[in-house]
Amino acid sequence: MRRESENKPLTSISRRIRQSVWSIAIPLLVPLVIAMVMMLIYTNRYQAMIRRMDAAAELKPIVETYLARDLFSVAAGRVSFENSGITEEIDGVNASLETLIAETDGTRQVHLTMARRTMDTLSGYAEQVRDGMAEHRPISEIEVIVDEVWQVGALVNDKIDAFIAEEIAAASVASERIRFGLLATMAVEGLLLLVFLLRTRRVTNQLSGSIRKALLNMEEIVRRIAEGRFQERVTGMEVSELKALAGQINLMAERLEGLLRQNRQKQEHLAKAELRTLQAQIAPHFLYNTLDTIVWQAGSGKAEDVITLTRSLSDFFRISLSSGADWIPAEQELRHVSAYLSIQKIRYRDILNYSVDVEGDISDVWIPKLLLQPLVENALYHGIKGRRGAGEIRIAVRREGDALSFSVRDTGKGMTEEKLARVRASMREEADLPAVPDSGHTGFGLRNVDLRIRLYYRLAEGLDIRSDETGTVVSFTIPVRRKEDLEHDESISG
Repeated sequence: MRRESENKPLTSISRRIRQSVWSIAIPLLVPLVIAMVMMLIYTNRYQAMIRRMDAAAELKPIVETYLARDLFSVAAGRVSFENSGITEEIDGVNASLETLIAETDGTRQVHLTMARRTMDTLSGYAEQVRDGMAEHRPISEIEVIVDEVWQVGALVNDKIDAFIAEEIAAASVASERIRFGLLATMAVEGLLLLVFLLRTRRVTNQLSGSIRKALLNMEEIVRRIAEGRFQERVTGMEVSELKALAGQINLMAERLEGLLRQNRQKQEHLAKAELRTLQAQIAPHFLYNTLDTIVWQAGSGKAEDVITLTRSLSDFFRISLSSGADWIPAEQELRHVSAYLSIQKIRYRDILNYSVDVEGDISDVWIPKLLLQPLVENALYHGIKGRRGAGEIRIAVRREGDALSFSVRDTGKGMTEEKLARVRASMREEADLPAVPDSGHTGFGLRNVDLRIRLYYRLAEGLDIRSDETGTVVSFTIPVRRKEDLEHDESISG
């Protein structure tokens, strides 16, 4: 039965959907495109008619009123013929009429042609007025010519009116055709849409049945896998897109047990790293050396240094332990490393200087405890103590939005490229860390912090280490975590 189902042809959802879409779209688009082309043609014709009517309407006052009025002004001697603008008006009317004649046909063209020829007669009368004024003919003769201009202008105006009437009738026909095309297109589109909706419903029912059957099968298999039955596999897929999903579910079942095993191993690494970090902070030699320093300072009568050492040592161990908490405020972490440096400053008074610079508000930020002190200790014992003369350790903290950056810079002797490569490589090894770090193990503190950053924040990269002859810089950037982000599922400091 399973073999028969696996031999069935696969149903592709995307292919069936594309077929359905194109079977609807193409028949609907063809009449729509035809109607749009027709409407575009008639709309352009309609717009051309409106434009020609506007152009013709602009000529009417010129030939009916302005020409005769201007000729009368010339006859009355108020303006010379050359300055009257009559020639320009006549030329403008003739040019407009010739343009309209070229764009029209039929009776509309006949009306415009007659108007153009009549304009030649009107132009002749205008020339007679010009010549009469030049020859100083009696004003009565000039007025007769002007009266003729009024009559000829009226004839031209009648022909323009006839042309406009013809254009209005043609525009009405074009408008009616546009309306008919719209109605016809809507009717055809509605009918086609109804037919293809019915067809699509049938195809959709068939497709949804195949999908539902496949999904129910996968749901059952996933439920069994969730119960721990990792040997279950999804088979018999009849939908090609879901076949890929079924393959991923099967792959998930194969890898889930391995991922769980890896997660347990990482949790063990994290627990070991935290334990060893705590061991490193309460190493007896650090406590003994500090107590010896306190005794020596007390014997020397340096009460102020004794108070400073005692308070710093108290802060150091209080924050190191933090009542077993994993997360503490970032400000506490800075106090912790400041207490450590304060103790070391008194011990190595002549060779150690340090500074802590904070940029941005970190009052609401919580971080895993003991991230900075191992880096500072590494900078002191493998950087500052290895050079001649005084050195400096600079701690910088910068907050930018939801990212928090730390850097520990020393002015020590630095590392060679070979040694730096070995340290970087050691941080990527998954083997167990040394049970108890010794003072000569340069990579332990760095590797410990790198591992904890990557595990706590689920980051691919932890520490960034750069070193040259001027010193070493160890830096890392982590996302901002607030107390409300941690209190439901993390151990935090009270």
